[in-house]
Amino acid sequence: MGLLNSQQAVLAILANVFFIGISFYALQALMLDRIIKKNHVFKAQLFYILASIMIGSSVANFFLNLTAWSDQLQYLFN
Repeated sequence: MGLLNSQQAVLAILANVFFIGISFYALQALMLDRIIKKNHVFKAQLFYILASIMIGSSVANFFLNLTAWSDQLQYLFN
């Protein structure tokens, strides 16, 4: 039996927040200081935030789809 809608919503929120945080942490390993122009610190910070949201939500969607598909595998064998 699959998850209820409320459980799916909580799982989706937690997965998105978790993977956005992980991607933000990983993006800080890039040394973009050499590329960024002087006096454009806010734009660089905004780039880090938006890039981490894009990457994190994509990875979260992948894992959420993977769990949904694996839950549907039971219908293949019935």
